[in-house]
Amino acid sequence: MTGTTVTGKHYIGRFAPSPTGPLHFGSLLAAVASYLRAREQSGEWLVRIEDVDPPREQPGAGDAIVTALGAYGFEWDGEIIWQSVSKPQHDDAVETLLKEEMAYPCRCSRRDLADAPRSPLGIIYPGTCRNGCDAEETAIRVRTSDDAVSFDDLLQGTQSQRLESESGDFIIRRRDGLIAYHLAVVVDDHLQGITEIVRGIDLMDSTPRQIWLQQLLGFPTPGYMHIPVATHPDGQKLSKLTGAAAIPLRGKRRVLVAALDALMLHPPEDLAAYSLSDIWAWAINNWQIEPLVLRTAVPVAANSMAKLENPVS
Repeated sequence: MTGTTVTGKHYIGRFAPSPTGPLHFGSLLAAVASYLRAREQSGEWLVRIEDVDPPREQPGAGDAIVTALGAYGFEWDGEIIWQSVSKPQHDDAVETLLKEEMAYPCRCSRRDLADAPRSPLGIIYPGTCRNGCDAEETAIRVRTSDDAVSFDDLLQGTQSQRLESESGDFIIRRRDGLIAYHLAVVVDDHLQGITEIVRGIDLMDSTPRQIWLQQLLGFPTPGYMHIPVATHPDGQKLSKLTGAAAIPLRGKRRVLVAALDALMLHPPEDLAAYSLSDIWAWAINNWQIEPLVLRTAVPVAANSMAKLENPVS
């Protein structure tokens, strides 16, 4: 089963970070790639803060991300959206799926599923509650099928998953009442009219589940472009979990040029001597995706790491 891609529409892209920490270099690459792609297409670039998981959020992180984006010269279109504002629409989507019997309550805890089979996507839900559940506190799961859910990624080529056998029915509303990421992102991308999603390849395995929800809810499927992740010189993904530091607010031009270099645009050596606006103008004029095709990782060179760790004015 392949989703209908949004085509022939004015381009609308987005950058949608979670406020679980400050903007680090790996996230900066996703922001830069999505921004340049939107500007190349003469389209809009929206910013959305995905604040739907309060237990994982860091106080002030959302505002810090917005401050960093502004300091680095990003110019977003329209107002910044905080995802929690869309909670009524998230709840409506859950109720629609329940009413159409495309979702159901589930009482299963992690302990209950300790012996369930696993795949690279995690626990494969065995369908314990598919035929009914009488518990008072439940999560909500969406029904899946084993038809192939496929999409053509602009960089990574054709991707396909059979959800029922590879992940099983997945949660769209948690037991604590919080909306799960997959449902929230699908609803908000639809509300904002997103035509293409540019993000890190570490999220690519989530895409078939999101396309499945788009299909069940009658939403069009945007295009997808999953860029390679930035890695430390030792090969580890550059992330909060591996100690990635916040991008500095000093030395912004050097860090931005390092991001362009990591995206394989090969900026000239003296580009960091120019103003932020001139750097962005160069980047928009020289943006190309061909060097990133089929790449899953881009090592951040030691000299680029030094720019992050020892910023100058």
